[in-house]
Amino acid sequence: MSFTDAAAYDAFMGRYSGPLAQAFADLAGIESGQLTLDVGCGTGMLTGELVRRSGAGSVIAVDPSAPFVASVKERFPGVDVRQAPAEHLPFDEARFDAALAQLVVHFMTDAAGGLDEMRRVTKPGGVVAACVWDHAGEQGPLAAFWRGAREVDPDAPDESSLAGARQGHLAQLLGSAGLNDIVDRTLVIEVEHPTFEEWWDPFTRGVGPAGAFVQAHSADERSRLREICRRELGDGPFIVRAAAWAARGVV
Repeated sequence: MSFTDAAAYDAFMGRYSGPLAQAFADLAGIESGQLTLDVGCGTGMLTGELVRRSGAGSVIAVDPSAPFVASVKERFPGVDVRQAPAEHLPFDEARFDAALAQLVVHFMTDAAGGLDEMRRVTKPGGVVAACVWDHAGEQGPLAAFWRGAREVDPDAPDESSLAGARQGHLAQLLGSAGLNDIVDRTLVIEVEHPTFEEWWDPFTRGVGPAGAFVQAHSADERSRLREICRRELGDGPFIVRAAAWAARGVV
């Protein structure tokens, strides 16, 4: 399972996380002049939205993947980007006005620990926010893929059991991390795909659990999965409507 190829990740999930970033930054209340931390920045979809709102000098980003860090540094030269996991943020206490984690909590080694670290580095009165696709409710952008995957392999793990992927879990995690005044929301985005092939191709690049599933199965099984998904989605154009659980709390 790869989270190291920035171009492959952009093609796979950036097409959904980009539109989500605006709604998520709105929920967090990010405004000009705030010093904001992007935790698990990936290839910089949320980073770019934060830069547009606050300026590059007011945004710091971290990610455990060296290729992702290099990619974000290249895209946003004025942003301070560091290689670090959410569970061990290399910053002093109470430094940031806001700390955000977009589509990251479900891949943290220790989700509670990561959110507690985000609280630690955020100023009193500051905001900690997180969002995760609704995988458990089959409302995430990969829902059609995982429905097909379970037809091919009933034991397909999908992503429904990951941290934060079910309703209310993010808010629960924020509460456990000591955040106050928690707000729980559902964010919905729509992405149009011009053709089925444009939708399918990124699944073949080995990115994330879905890419790992494709690579772990035979050519015949991959072909069957592809046709199952095509029957559901059509040849295109078609729209993928995806929902994400989102929550914010105050330090």
